[in-house]
Amino acid sequence: MKRLLLPAVLAALMIAEVHAESFTISDIRVNGLQRVSAGSVFGALPLNVGEVADDRALVEATRGLFKTGFFQDIQLGRDGDVLVITVVERPSISGIEIEGNKAISSEDLLKGLNQSGLAEGEIFQRATLEGVRNELQRQYVAQGRYSAEIETEVIPQPRNRVALKININEGTVAAIQHINVVGNSVFADEDLIDLFELKTSNWLSFFRNDDKYAREKLSGDLERLRSYYLDRGYINMDISSTQVSITPDKKHVYITVNIDEGEKYSVREVKLSGDLKVPEEDIRSLLLVKEGQVFSRKVMTTTSELITRRLGNEGYTFANVNGVPQAHDEDHTVSITFVVDPGKRAYVNRINFRGNTKTEDEVLRREMRQIEGGWASTYLIDQSKTRLERLGFFKEVNVETPQVPGSDDQIDVNYSVEEQASGSITASVGFAQNAGLILGGSITQNNFLGTGNKVSVGLTRSEYQERYNFGFVDPYWTADGVSLGYNAFYRTTDYDELDTDVSSYAVDSYGAGVSIGYPISETARLTYGLTVQQDDISTGVYTVDEIFDFLEQEGDSYMNLKASVGWSESTLNRGVMATRGHSQSLVLETTVPGSDLSFYKVDYRGQVFKPLSDSYALRFHTQLGYGDSYGSTEELPFYEHYYAGGFGSVRGFEDSSLGPRSTPSRGAGVTGNQGTLADPDQDPLPFGGNVLIQGGAELLFPMPFVKDQRSLRTALFWDVGNVFDTSCSSSSPSCSDIDAGELASSVGVGLTWITALGPLSFSLAMPVVKPDDADTQVFQFSLGQTF
Repeated sequence: MKRLLLPAVLAALMIAEVHAESFTISDIRVNGLQRVSAGSVFGALPLNVGEVADDRALVEATRGLFKTGFFQDIQLGRDGDVLVITVVERPSISGIEIEGNKAISSEDLLKGLNQSGLAEGEIFQRATLEGVRNELQRQYVAQGRYSAEIETEVIPQPRNRVALKININEGTVAAIQHINVVGNSVFADEDLIDLFELKTSNWLSFFRNDDKYAREKLSGDLERLRSYYLDRGYINMDISSTQVSITPDKKHVYITVNIDEGEKYSVREVKLSGDLKVPEEDIRSLLLVKEGQVFSRKVMTTTSELITRRLGNEGYTFANVNGVPQAHDEDHTVSITFVVDPGKRAYVNRINFRGNTKTEDEVLRREMRQIEGGWASTYLIDQSKTRLERLGFFKEVNVETPQVPGSDDQIDVNYSVEEQASGSITASVGFAQNAGLILGGSITQNNFLGTGNKVSVGLTRSEYQERYNFGFVDPYWTADGVSLGYNAFYRTTDYDELDTDVSSYAVDSYGAGVSIGYPISETARLTYGLTVQQDDISTGVYTVDEIFDFLEQEGDSYMNLKASVGWSESTLNRGVMATRGHSQSLVLETTVPGSDLSFYKVDYRGQVFKPLSDSYALRFHTQLGYGDSYGSTEELPFYEHYYAGGFGSVRGFEDSSLGPRSTPSRGAGVTGNQGTLADPDQDPLPFGGNVLIQGGAELLFPMPFVKDQRSLRTALFWDVGNVFDTSCSSSSPSCSDIDAGELASSVGVGLTWITALGPLSFSLAMPVVKPDDADTQVFQFSLGQTF
């Protein structure tokens, strides 16, 4: 009512000089316009030339002009039969300056001001500015900044303009001094307060920032408190009041929560109603709620979700399942009825992909288990999402199932992906006094040119050594997921170019191989491989006894044909940076008849992730290997030995420094002829063994102060492992058979970062158990390998 009276009074005063008698308007003249066009005035004016202007019409005209918001003063006058309108325009805003804000960015503040009508070029209204100031004050109070002060200043400028200056003193967030729950008798204060995200100030508050009061956080804590009681049978629990008290200096907050616990209820009976669409026994097998157990809202809600997903697997995407509890106060029991409304069976119209700027659509489409035209299965849609995540090409995969416009039984399935680096590039340039310039590099691309194929190329070249390798894998050689891979390699060493006396041996190798993988289930596959390899052994000036013994028995040149069969399984939620699921593989590789040597190797790898929360997880991993000879070959060839230490093994120890070692015993020319005595000053050299045992545990946790954790992984780790030899000779004093007491171990912290060049990993480790002769290395890094 007051809002209507004020314009009426103003209008009456402003037309005082023209209300004496009515007149017919012959013309309308507007004075005082600067920025506002005359057309805007005439468009808002309810009077036109030729109309009669009386008191009522003039009042309405004044109201109409005020409603435009363009003017701060309006006067109506009469010059004969000409209606004269004199206006004073409101000033425009020439600029807005904000100072002192940190908790809320200037960009967000300006965006909010713009939505309220305060922006550069807009008409200035002081009432709007005051409203914005109060809103900002409210936002800071919601953050717990009760001492925040906001001052506004309007600075006049030429040409009817003003500049706005907003000075903000954010103050400090009030710290929580005490949290008290009143009215509880069933659960202890400590148990209830532990549910709160808000905490009283403690020595960890500086890092966690959890002692700063915020209204939104308190609302979440109260909901957690309510859910805690509802999940334990107290269905009538009520939060009667909440008091937030602030100290006079506005620096500390006291929170008191008053509750009424009520009585504890149990489940009397569980019923199903509605159109189930699937056999009732299938639905009942999903019921987590049982008669006689304590009522839990969480269990009831989870049961509803399970039934909904079961119906979704049959195409009833829009199914609605509600658990309806009915309390019986006389005996403190609850009857629960699950009401099932399946809706119509939905079918998939189109499957669309967004965000794959590098990866071809076909690479994503072949991972789909949900097909277009079929009924929409929640399980198949989620399974397709999981398969995309396991590729390792994408940082994130999301799926939406919007309803097709104009249809009540069709949906589109839209997968949006965010691509990440799916390969690694390494390059090295070095110089050694004895070897000269060393150039090396490798490229591994798991998604070559967006085709989903894996390609790797590597080369290393120095004055005495050359290494080349090439590998290719097509994971979908056939449409049903049979993979084809092949590789070729060449490695050679020329000792004539090497000025050294300490090289033990070198293997010149070349060969090629082919492998075929066959899927046997959604998560498992078999792999068969065949490789032909030529190895030529060259010895240095000083060579260990074990090598001489082997060369004397088997010669120094071998052509071997290796066959392999492997089984692998993976339920990991992502191909890179997994946090849930497990993977394992078992591979048997053996030479076949017709080879110069007879030996085999069996390798097992396994890892399992156990989520602890949304941000924390445990990872357990192991790698086991065993090799031996058979037939006429008396022992596993020394160049097929296992080694341990370094990244991918036991961090904190130098690469290959664990396990058996040998010292030069007999001299040999480069051609392999026996001759000179060993160098007595030569240090023991890693020689490896035929048994590998290693594993460990990791606590995965988020990197502090980093918002996007999808490309980072940090872990506290414990690594353990070593290499053993089951056929140690008496001339190898550091060699030992399998002995758990000889396992090396270390603890430390590691970081992996997915960069454009590939995974970049760092670790800081401290050995806990250090075997004799093992070389330690506290800081290690690697490009192209995750942990």
